[in-house]
Amino acid sequence: MRHQLIRLASLAGALTLSACASFAPQPAPDTSASGKDNFQTLTTPIVALGDTQEHEPTGWPLYDNDSAVDAYVEVAQRPPEQPLFGRRIMEWALQAHPDENFLHMGDVLDMSCRSEAQRMSKVFNAAGRAGAILPGNHDGLMFGIYGYSILDDILNRDAQKWNQACRRGASVEDKKHKTENEAFSKRDFIQMYLAGQAAVPSQPGIVLPPVKGSHRVSWRNPNPEAFLSGIEAHVLDGFAYADSFLAQRIKLPRAAGASRDVIVIGLDTNQAGALVSSWDTLMGRSPGSIGHVNLDQVRALTHWVTEAMSKGDLVVFAGHHNWRALGLPSRLLLRNLMSQVSHPLVYLSAHTHRGFWAAHRELDTRPVLELNVSSLSDWPVAYRRVSFAYDAAANRIKVRGELMPRGEQPVQSDADLLAAWEAQTCGSLDVAVEQLRAVDHELVLKQREARGNLLGWLIKRFGPDCEGCDQTLYEHAQVYQDALLDAILQVKQFVSYDTKALVLADLPSWCKGNDFEACIQSLRAEQPSDYASHVNLFRRKAKLVDLLANHLDDLTEPRAKAYMTCRAVQAAKIDFDATAETRNENRSEANRRAERFFWTEATVGMD
Repeated sequence: MRHQLIRLASLAGALTLSACASFAPQPAPDTSASGKDNFQTLTTPIVALGDTQEHEPTGWPLYDNDSAVDAYVEVAQRPPEQPLFGRRIMEWALQAHPDENFLHMGDVLDMSCRSEAQRMSKVFNAAGRAGAILPGNHDGLMFGIYGYSILDDILNRDAQKWNQACRRGASVEDKKHKTENEAFSKRDFIQMYLAGQAAVPSQPGIVLPPVKGSHRVSWRNPNPEAFLSGIEAHVLDGFAYADSFLAQRIKLPRAAGASRDVIVIGLDTNQAGALVSSWDTLMGRSPGSIGHVNLDQVRALTHWVTEAMSKGDLVVFAGHHNWRALGLPSRLLLRNLMSQVSHPLVYLSAHTHRGFWAAHRELDTRPVLELNVSSLSDWPVAYRRVSFAYDAAANRIKVRGELMPRGEQPVQSDADLLAAWEAQTCGSLDVAVEQLRAVDHELVLKQREARGNLLGWLIKRFGPDCEGCDQTLYEHAQVYQDALLDAILQVKQFVSYDTKALVLADLPSWCKGNDFEACIQSLRAEQPSDYASHVNLFRRKAKLVDLLANHLDDLTEPRAKAYMTCRAVQAAKIDFDATAETRNENRSEANRRAERFFWTEATVGMD
């Protein structure tokens, strides 16, 4: 019941904020001196991206991401193209720049399920080069908000619900992915990440933490030129797992003739333990939306800053949460750490899903130049190629953040951005862009129009427990599974030349020997008559979606990849355009233009 009240308070707070929040652009960087400076390029570009938010859509349905909530809190339930094809956007971005290191700014996952992590690991592994990932608030917390204890008390009702929501396919009889460890805690995220980095031959000596118990990891790459050059981590058990942290030292690739190195201090801004989350809720904030960096993390990484200053390197700070989304104690801690730096201050971030350039002078007269990268799950779907230059005489840093993708000219509008995506993805297909856009438009609007009613949702959600009380939830969930099945059928329709993985899939016995198309049509034709039949039909649909969606990752022909990337981007744009401007979380093009979203560089000095 306690978590029910927290969830209700968070929802009420979100509705209140969405109703009354106004937008005021953040202060712009100072450009008055940029024409007088003499910059030396220090680094070659890296790919900076964030908020991919891979989503598991086939577990037990929850009220937290039901369509009724989506009608009031946008992106609680994204268009069906996103969970099916969304990871292809990141794949496309990484493969478009095969020789450049990458930095993922966090929120790789959405609900934080093991299945989500496994799918995204395949994409990262296929990149074939060095990269780093900063933890986001969705990477180890349910929906980026709730830090349930899934380790101390597995019988806890809410922990069970998180685990059930992550049991892909939802069917009871399939035991392979129906363990008690399908939910993916912050500790799980750090352990999987460290295991992946330890498997890289050029990164020897990373000692993995044990499965249980408090454990520190302190590692330095013996190769002084390595991209991922250091790790400081601390993993904890039980409710405390959300206070775990993963900090990273990243050495950016040097440009020819560079006189000094640039070191990125990758912060973990998600030390949101039980006490922090409870306090945020009491203050009317959604836990997870506020970033937290604790003193233990700052102490663990301070030696990196001290070392960089002694060598004359530039230090850049990076974290998932944008600067203003960090709690005041965290900003005070970081400002104290930054006071050791003798050059201008730069902070890279994600989290907002909108992207901007800003200069912050709160708490200190020395500005912090912030580049906030965009999202790869919601519009504006974009990423940056980031590099750094320095004018030693003026003690001024230039940050280049090329907005990607782009055509022959830099992107200057949302229309330019969409055109760049379509030219690179949809344009390589044998199907007219307009035809695909029409299909996505129909599917997205159909999903939005099927949203439930929030009043009925609240009555059922917080009423007494009884069998059948959540039938409406299953009805809504079935509509979403139908949309996912429709999108899978359309893959066969538009890219039939590369769908053997779907055609040859080993289907469940209840498909009665039919191929996947006939099996889908049969499920779609069923009309459940009572609660038990609603649940049974939902589970069969979810099982089929899970099975076929995993086979989508086996479609490796370039045109199939382009098709799925195209559709995921188009769906995000269509969903954005269908959202009232008052409810798009300040992501309108006008607001983003006011915060310099389309800029490609900015400079910062000491005052």
